[in-house]
Amino acid sequence: MSDTRKRTRKRFGGHAHKRQRGSRELEVGAQGVLITCNMNERKCTSEAFSLLNEYADALYGPEQPTDGPSEDEEGEEDAEAALKKEVSQIQSSMKKRQQRFSAVDSGANNVVFIRTHGVDPEELVHHILSDLHQTRKRKSRVILRMLPVSGTCRAFPEDMEKFLGEYLERWFKAPLRATYQICFKARNSSHSKRDDVIKAVAGLVDKMNPLHKVDLSNPELSIIIEIIKSVCCVSVVSDYMLFRKYNLQEVAKEPTNPSAGPQEAAKQTQEHECVEKAEGGDVSAGNGRKEAELE
Repeated sequence: MSDTRKRTRKRFGGHAHKRQRGSRELEVGAQGVLITCNMNERKCTSEAFSLLNEYADALYGPEQPTDGPSEDEEGEEDAEAALKKEVSQIQSSMKKRQQRFSAVDSGANNVVFIRTHGVDPEELVHHILSDLHQTRKRKSRVILRMLPVSGTCRAFPEDMEKFLGEYLERWFKAPLRATYQICFKARNSSHSKRDDVIKAVAGLVDKMNPLHKVDLSNPELSIIIEIIKSVCCVSVVSDYMLFRKYNLQEVAKEPTNPSAGPQEAAKQTQEHECVEKAEGGDVSAGNGRKEAELE
């Protein structure tokens, strides 16, 4: 192998960037954080781990290491019994030491998915954005948007309707009442059509309580639906417009109008968020009577 080829492989990590057989992929049942970036997924993943761990430690405390087996106890047992016990302890230890965050293959370019264990993705991401909004500190260079994913299902109409019919009750079942919008994005998928999904989800919300109202400028709740291949990722978030559609770059910017509210923040986001156009834009809608594209 020539020196030039060696240097190239070393620079780009050899074959590590390729999907390997048996690698972890985004699948139904996962919870986590969906993160968009601009061309540098490796750097994005590194930034995401740093940011998530920093704020998770503040919210939930640092991860606790698991104690290993006692040498004194092992010495008192015969070799066979000690071996069985050690295997059992290792298996138990692996379960207990499951990392709080782990990266999985999202299935789409410029999208990173960090699977979470033992944390609430919506609470954690909202906490991060709230802090960035208050301090105006920029803590990432390549991360664009950070969206929590607290539920996943198969991205087929019948599966989505069944899953969302139960999932959305936490926020929309009567007597709960709120203004809302639906934000939809599909990547590498043709299983569900945008208009059909929006109308179906709005219909479910309306069944739970007809008093819910659509608000595309300053909703209390935003239903986020992100489809990648055959997996539908879902969350319900607050302060979506105030936090610039959960864009870490935008939320850390100083406002041009210090007294601006969520509506003005949303307007500024639409004016400056060029990446949304590159990604195809979000689609936000209500119950089919009102519909708008937010770029």
